[in-house]
Amino acid sequence: MSDIHVFTSAAFNYIPKVRMLFQSLRRLHPEWRLHLALADELRPGVDLSQEPFDEVFAAADLEIPGWRGWAYCHTIVELATAIKPFMLARLLKLPGSSKVIYLDPDTVAFSRLDDIVEALDSANIVLTPHQTRPEQSLAAVMDNEICSLKHGIYNLGFFAVAATEVGHEFADWWSRRVYHFCRADIPNGLFTDQRWIDLVPAFFCGVAIMRSSRHNVATWNLTTREFSVSAAGEYLVDGEPLGFYHFTGFDSGAHCIMAAKNAGNNAAVHQLIDWYTKQTENLANDPLAKEAWAYGSYTNGVAISKAQRLVYRERTDLQAAFPDPFDADTYLQWWNKQGKREFPDLFNEEKRELAMAKLSSVLTPGFRGGEAGELGWEKVSGMLRQALSNPKATRILAQRGWEILKNEGVAGVKRRLL
Repeated sequence: MSDIHVFTSAAFNYIPKVRMLFQSLRRLHPEWRLHLALADELRPGVDLSQEPFDEVFAAADLEIPGWRGWAYCHTIVELATAIKPFMLARLLKLPGSSKVIYLDPDTVAFSRLDDIVEALDSANIVLTPHQTRPEQSLAAVMDNEICSLKHGIYNLGFFAVAATEVGHEFADWWSRRVYHFCRADIPNGLFTDQRWIDLVPAFFCGVAIMRSSRHNVATWNLTTREFSVSAAGEYLVDGEPLGFYHFTGFDSGAHCIMAAKNAGNNAAVHQLIDWYTKQTENLANDPLAKEAWAYGSYTNGVAISKAQRLVYRERTDLQAAFPDPFDADTYLQWWNKQGKREFPDLFNEEKRELAMAKLSSVLTPGFRGGEAGELGWEKVSGMLRQALSNPKATRILAQRGWEILKNEGVAGVKRRLL
């Protein structure tokens, strides 16, 4: 059995793309063990035995504390990214495991990735930046470099970790951060699992930054890489065989738009995109692509709204009262009765978007598994004693109290005092 484990993370609807990724890896690296971290629930009537992966780990099997309530706090994209560090930790602990590689389901490998494996011989963690060379035009700086500053320096469509002491420490640290803060919230400095990785070279030793232009090729770095096709029909990047290409944003059309902008008239790039278009054009008709997300609705079939997830994520009292919020007879009942009283703007179509932005504008630890609130009485009394003896502390405490009151109302203040 191979000591190298590779995984991707997806819900059922994305398995057809997972199939393309793993078929490419099977062809190039038949010796690797391939795994799917399923951000969904296994169905008794759905057979995955013929898919090109060796093992499936459903999200509920990853030993995540308070699993049901925690999963409820996430959208499908957030959940698929949030389970990645937990799956990494699981694979690193497998008997004989030496190296774990992650690839996004919308990537495809085109040549062997031995250089990544070799990098892990001397490194604990291997990352690829979105860009490896400075952009030359202002338009490209805005599209690509500033985009990286907002979303993260390193693209988490790929990472590789060795089963070393540091590798295990990294997986544990990342799991604890993502447990509370895996959300798309750029104003608060968060972009699902990705922004945390900016800190990795500072926190951990043995971090290799792989600058090879043949890996993680995507629209955000096409402006600085020479993409071509050899006489034998092999894709080349700066004269080297293309390792893997990241077709991110393909379904929305964003990939084709940015490729046209960044690659210009490069025939090789457009040939690759045409190939992927033909390969994926019928995927929407795949039976797996039509499987509804298990965490997208309540037990009675009613769809879960983003506002409902947000309120539950912010309210520790609701987390404690309704540990399984998917049950239509619990949290949904509260939402339809009490939620309308406490959050009337969330029930108003014209005011909902602004109300949600206001509710999420203050950064909080989010889901805490029914634990005590952010401020217990011991902490509150300590802060009050400090405030009485220190005018500066009084101003800080008053400013923070006003901020909470302004953004969340009296209910927000009460939640922090309970």
